[in-house]
Amino acid sequence: MGKLKMVLMACLLLPVLALGLEPPIDVKLTDAPNDDGSIVIMEWQSSPSENEPGFMGYNIERSMLPNDSFRMIAWVPKGAVEHEDNSVELIGRDYYYKVVAINENGDSAVSATAGPIATTQSWFNTGKLNTLFGTFLFIAITLLYIYWARKGKLFIRRIAGLDAVEEAIGRATEMGRPILYCNGIGWIDSISTVASLNILGQVAKKTAEYDTPLTVPTADPVVHAVAREMVKEGYKSAGRPDLFKEDSVYFITQDQMGYAAALAGIMVREKPATNFFMGYYAAESLVLAESGAATGAIQIAGTDQISQLPFFITACDYTLIGEELYAASAYLSKEPLLVGSLKGQDACKLVIILFVLLGTLTALIFRSDLIYNLFRIH
Repeated sequence: MGKLKMVLMACLLLPVLALGLEPPIDVKLTDAPNDDGSIVIMEWQSSPSENEPGFMGYNIERSMLPNDSFRMIAWVPKGAVEHEDNSVELIGRDYYYKVVAINENGDSAVSATAGPIATTQSWFNTGKLNTLFGTFLFIAITLLYIYWARKGKLFIRRIAGLDAVEEAIGRATEMGRPILYCNGIGWIDSISTVASLNILGQVAKKTAEYDTPLTVPTADPVVHAVAREMVKEGYKSAGRPDLFKEDSVYFITQDQMGYAAALAGIMVREKPATNFFMGYYAAESLVLAESGAATGAIQIAGTDQISQLPFFITACDYTLIGEELYAASAYLSKEPLLVGSLKGQDACKLVIILFVLLGTLTALIFRSDLIYNLFRIH
């Protein structure tokens, strides 16, 4: 009788042991707001078996069919009650999910199938309203400064290197010697190269007015094509398109030191009265600057490469430092659109600096993160 009771008790306890691992319940799916439709947010109530020894966590399974082909896409440890599935590829198609509780023995308990859910793309991310407001603010500031520039109410501080441009061109005219303009070795996608090409247009316009030869050797085919058009347009703006010579703008080589050696040879042979070094430069900067200085030419340089500025400052007569290079085209042309944009950018930078200082003070003195939250993207 004793053994029979034990067998009966074991038979009664087997279903309980088999059902000891319970699945999570109440699985809910939500399409994530303010996204591109690739995220589904899952939430569930923890499995009652979480506090039992050996419980490990949950497998997240997904399928496009309600009763078949579920595959694991993620694992989360115990204690988790939500998961973001950011791997949705087919926007607008139905997806189904299951959350599977697992333990270290390999046992599993599957939740009821949740779904279907079809994600959609949001038209606008409301968490970036501050970015939208800031964009409109900066546009308004820039337009205001352009309006003031057209009224002639803006002032740009003197930049010695740019004030010397006309003097340098005049000296070359008096000496009857050419002007050498170098755009550097940068590609057309470099902002310093673009700024250099803008300056080239203004220099070409002034050389056309003085009927002074201009030589523009280039180190990149695309930059070469753009530089030729900038020089051509400069001569046209000055009313002297007949003076433009196609071979005054020519391509040398894309090799860095080959380009530097060629320019050094040009300086020695042709002895230009004025050398312009504007744009992106690297190790060849000292070679160029020293070669030009040895010929006695007036040299005006400009680059945003901090590591090359000491060489230009030492060997050149005038050097544009950093953002002075970007401001040069506006400074030389006095075009209201360029001047207004330049001053507007400076005003926008001042606004940002004021907000940084205000945020720092409010955080340190009042222990407030109000300003920080204004710039936070949710």
